[in-house]
Amino acid sequence: MNRWFAVILLCLGLSLWSTSARADELRPAYIEMTEQSPGQWTLLWKASANSRLGRNGEIILPENCKATDERKREFAASNILTRLTLKCKGSIQGQAIGLKGLELSSTDALARIAPIDSAMQTVRLTPAQHVATLEKPSVISNVAATYTIIGFEHILLGFDHLFFVLALVLLLKGGWLIAKTVTAFTIAHSLTLVGTTLGFLSLPSRPVEAIIALSIVFLAVEVVKAKPDDLRLSERFPWIVAFLFGLLHGFGFAGALAEIGLPEGDVPLALLTFNLGVEIGQLAIVALALAVLHGLRKFQPSWLHPAKTATAYGIGIIATYWFVERMIA
Repeated sequence: MNRWFAVILLCLGLSLWSTSARADELRPAYIEMTEQSPGQWTLLWKASANSRLGRNGEIILPENCKATDERKREFAASNILTRLTLKCKGSIQGQAIGLKGLELSSTDALARIAPIDSAMQTVRLTPAQHVATLEKPSVISNVAATYTIIGFEHILLGFDHLFFVLALVLLLKGGWLIAKTVTAFTIAHSLTLVGTTLGFLSLPSRPVEAIIALSIVFLAVEVVKAKPDDLRLSERFPWIVAFLFGLLHGFGFAGALAEIGLPEGDVPLALLTFNLGVEIGQLAIVALALAVLHGLRKFQPSWLHPAKTATAYGIGIIATYWFVERMIA
């Protein structure tokens, strides 16, 4: 009785959490400062129009830089774009750039600085560190580290992708089978991510996001209805199911990456390391889920099936909420 009471509480908790948990939550602001001629710079910064940061945030400029005209603001999709022309005396290395208002938000910001006579720099601003000093970096290691972290965070904070991977782990048995299936998912979403980012593929985002939610509902149902003596479609051909749905999830990753922005001249490196970060995040999810299941199997085997069922119901309820929300939005 206590076991099923815990199951019910878990389902209720996950259902309530669905009102605040959102898919693809990683939507950082983006700052781009480009030197057009010696001492003459253009600045662009982008933030969600629905956020306090987009409405009230302000750029903290290097001390030796002054705006030479009024800022221009415009709406583009769901973002507010702000443009400025700057005149900077001397080098901006050693100066600080930041985003006032970021410390009050729950998002991050990327700042891309492109001088004429030195390497481009990409710095990451966070609520805990909303101002950064512009040093002379190694452009390769800087971009690689930044986009690896972004990819890792996206798989952990983009809840729909996390839930899909978690549902695969709940459904399948055997580490090797899970590894092959997650690899198929990775290959598929990498293909559509690269194709979309480079402009070879395109699908409207709203129906894609709705179908992604539906793919999670499908897997959750498969977990709940799974029987040891009657393998379901996703258990018989898991890598095919993961690959097909992975193609759609790749469009979701591409949408998130489009919101972040890619550094010109380093698009291949940014794509590669973003994918690497996503893969590291997926492996972390799989390892953690397998460890929890192994612990239940070893110390509380009678809890294993109820725990899987409760988690699948919770995932299914949240994904259904997302599907309805995306269909009517």
